Amino acid sequence: MGDKGAGNHSDVTDFILVGFRVRPEFHSLFFLLFLLVYGMVLLGNISMMAIIVTDSQLNTPMYFFLGNLSFIDLSYSTIIAPKAMVNFLSEKKIVSFAGCVAQLFFFTLFIVTEGFVLAAMAYDRFIAICNPLLYGVHMSRHLCTQMVAGSYFCGWVSSILQASITFSASFCASRVIDHFYCDSYQIEKISCSSLFVNKIVSFSLAAFIILPTIVVIVVSYVYIVTTVLKIPSSKGRKKAFSTCSSHLGVVSLLYGTVSFVYLIPPSNPELRKVASVFYILVTPMLNPLIYSLRNKDVKQALRKILWRRKALS
Repeated sequence: MGDKGAGNHSDVTDFILVGFRVRPEFHSLFFLLFLLVYGMVLLGNISMMAIIVTDSQLNTPMYFFLGNLSFIDLSYSTIIAPKAMVNFLSEKKIVSFAGCVAQLFFFTLFIVTEGFVLAAMAYDRFIAICNPLLYGVHMSRHLCTQMVAGSYFCGWVSSILQASITFSASFCASRVIDHFYCDSYQIEKISCSSLFVNKIVSFSLAAFIILPTIVVIVVSYVYIVTTVLKIPSSKGRKKAFSTCSSHLGVVSLLYGTVSFVYLIPPSNPELRKVASVFYILVTPMLNPLIYSLRNKDVKQALRKILWRRKALS
């Protein structure tokens, strides 16, 4: 099928992912870079999940959320990175229509779920710092499970709406997606349908699903900062802040990079692609490092695992 003349979405059997517009000899370099970073994503997040599962002392709400965060990071990177690496080494950078739908669906599912899990973690830190005596009552295992399940439910709702409205359009102008993965914005650019409904759905998702997570995080940290500043000793303030600094770093990384991508002018698609790499690969790579390097419990659990392995060898 050529790039022109597709009558509607049912006539399109595949799309072409342009990827990065660089000279062909750089494709191998990009493949190696993606492979290196993706390998670190796998190692870091699988290790974090293994540490949390094997160490009984980490059986707390914060680490329950952190284990889910590592799973989500690993999942949405895996949805994008392997296909991108294959395309770096392939002349025909093609993704099937069904594959493109699946990629957008699952990427939206996990990226939205991550926003809600980060909001749940912010609430967890708020209770731990502002109401420490009632922490065990408020943050029960049942509530934490409900919060994570609710996060996935909101992710499913978002992904169903986003994928269905994006691929209900007609593609009569081109099947070339100017990105290294199936990005909804770039898919809508090659549609010849009216995008009015798409914009309404996107605005609704932002207003009713994505925006509340940001509000919960901001409000939680306003209360946290207010409470911490009332602590008389500097040592006490430092200790209180240290319990939420890792989470704040992860939140800043994700929302900072995502916001940067959507603030870049559409006239500069290559910069948008580079920025996308940060929240698809770099952020999931850094998150386990942030929690392991700044968290005494994780470092202690890792030392115990290494000590046991050394004793058995």
